[in-house]
Amino acid sequence: MSNTTPRVRELNLYRQYFDLVAAGTKTIEVRVKYPHLADLAAGDTIRFRIKGTEETCKVTVKRVTEYSSFEALLDGEGPSNVNPTATRDEQLARIRAIYPPAKEALGAMAIRIGLLP
Repeated sequence: MSNTTPRVRELNLYRQYFDLVAAGTKTIEVRVKYPHLADLAAGDTIRFRIKGTEETCKVTVKRVTEYSSFEALLDGEGPSNVNPTATRDEQLARIRAIYPPAKEALGAMAIRIGLLP
């Protein structure tokens, strides 16, 4: 029997992205398909935290879509959903500064999120 109970995950975010999520303007979170995120699914809850602080915000996962690259992810999801304050090229550079090519090779995940009260 499989466990389909929604889970709560805790993930760190940089301040600039946390503020966009907390404001409800960032609706796609970008992650690498690390093994601990491979089973992330619609209905799960993510509690985002600014590392080293007690500041958190909770979102529900609406869907998870896998892409072969960050470029494909931005093209498929629309850059304004990932970060409405930066251009596509700026976002691609920032994402790749966080996740180098070896990490991107694991696969890119677009996590559609909705802010919880």
